[in-house]
Amino acid sequence: MQSNTRIHSDPYLSEDHFDRIPDPLVLLIFNKLADVRSLGRCSAVSKRFNSLVPLVDDVYVRIDRVVTVDGDPDEPLNLSSPKPRNLLSHLLKLMLFTILRPFHHLQNPSGGNKSLLPQLSHHSPAQVLKNFAHIRNLRIELPAGDVGTEDGSLLKWKAEFGSTLQNCVILGGTRMDGKPASSNQEQPAEDNGSIPESFYTNGGLKLRVVWTISSLIAASTRHYLLRQIIKDHPTLRSLVLTDADGQGTLTMGVEQLREFREKPLAASASSSRTQVPASNMKLRYAPYLELPEGMGMQGATLVAIKPAGEGSSGNNSSRKEVEAFISGAFDGPFKAAVKALVKRRTYLLEMNGF
Repeated sequence: MQSNTRIHSDPYLSEDHFDRIPDPLVLLIFNKLADVRSLGRCSAVSKRFNSLVPLVDDVYVRIDRVVTVDGDPDEPLNLSSPKPRNLLSHLLKLMLFTILRPFHHLQNPSGGNKSLLPQLSHHSPAQVLKNFAHIRNLRIELPAGDVGTEDGSLLKWKAEFGSTLQNCVILGGTRMDGKPASSNQEQPAEDNGSIPESFYTNGGLKLRVVWTISSLIAASTRHYLLRQIIKDHPTLRSLVLTDADGQGTLTMGVEQLREFREKPLAASASSSRTQVPASNMKLRYAPYLELPEGMGMQGATLVAIKPAGEGSSGNNSSRKEVEAFISGAFDGPFKAAVKALVKRRTYLLEMNGF
């Protein structure tokens, strides 16, 4: 006997329960995601996602490859060029193919079939970000550090900018050892008020001058190239530009961004970068430092740079801010290196603007 039973679909199971999640919660998820490439993929999922992605507050842009001006992805720029500004001067002018690919399907919420982003040709990060209307925290990561170093050596820097340089700290070491053997290392000589001889030998002085100048050029070039992004996003409260090697980091907070918008930017006459003002430098040096995590640093050097005339009045609050910036510039064993070096004798130097 044939059964007359009929199978009916459960309307509860066929309902898309994700649509019941309120927009603020979806935006919270997107803000945790942050990565601009992943956000681009999410925008292609549905019209709802497409309308919400441009409203995120936190965005992370990772640049894996910078192609030539002609937009040929098979002809990348030489990242090992001895002139760091060759890469940086093209950065925001070139198409970033791997970033833009997921945004190809992003539609303009104002209507029509017009893409939220133009066709995939000759785009810069500024163009990629232009349709994000509420960015508050932006982090951009370059594919590599800007300053070439010898194998085994260390160079790290962090700079804080407003309309010009406000603070910069540079940490360098001529060699990093995996297993410290202090008994075989040069012990610090008695402090007689002068820089130890090891600072000058084997081109040590010249090397540290190159570290300082190159780091400042890299920082000021990155700063100059952020002009359009800052102009397009008045809601920005935090901006960080770093690199995959962890070599250099440029930061701008609320006050720095406000100053950048209100004061004219002084460009260098010789290249596309912000002019570095005349500055005072405090140098500390140790022939050898034992660090946590089984590391040791030879020729450890710490250079703190601040524009001349700023903080010279002895203001206690300003001095504490500078000390906090220096002590918090790096993480892990490098934070320990800074902590050890700030206890060393300080040597004062002056530098002309360039």
